[in-house]
Amino acid sequence: MNTIADIIDWLNDWFGRIVAPLIAVIALIVIYDVAMRFFFGRPSDWAFDVTKQVYGVHFMLLAAYGLFRRAHVEVDVLKQMLSRKGQAILDLLGYAFFFAPFIWVYLDYSWAYAARSWRQGETTYGMVALPVYPVKAVLVITGVLLLLQAVALVLRAINTLREEA
Repeated sequence: MNTIADIIDWLNDWFGRIVAPLIAVIALIVIYDVAMRFFFGRPSDWAFDVTKQVYGVHFMLLAAYGLFRRAHVEVDVLKQMLSRKGQAILDLLGYAFFFAPFIWVYLDYSWAYAARSWRQGETTYGMVALPVYPVKAVLVITGVLLLLQAVALVLRAINTLREEA
């Protein structure tokens, strides 16, 4: 079980490290747009839309990395008062019975949302019609990565319970 959890952790860590530098791309686009506006009096037609899309992709794809790094909000005040076994039980209940089902529902809705966008070839409404459907597909990828990370956390909690028994 630890091998499966380690593989999932490796995947989300690798994915997070690949996606994290997108923030530099966002910064470069903003700098370009500001320079065009300041020096030439002509901002780009596409920079604002691209910045929004890249930031959305950046934010969503780093969600599972954040869960892997335990950067999300938890009930640490309560959790710290529990034994190692109690912490494992809380993780098991929280991720298996609350988090995973909500992610499953999220996946169901985001799949339909992204599929409809792909079928329609959805684009932005600005001067430059940028495709939106790849960004909406990121919602599904995010759900899969979050669900996998929840599986890894549940497997680690089960392993902790076995060790404590």
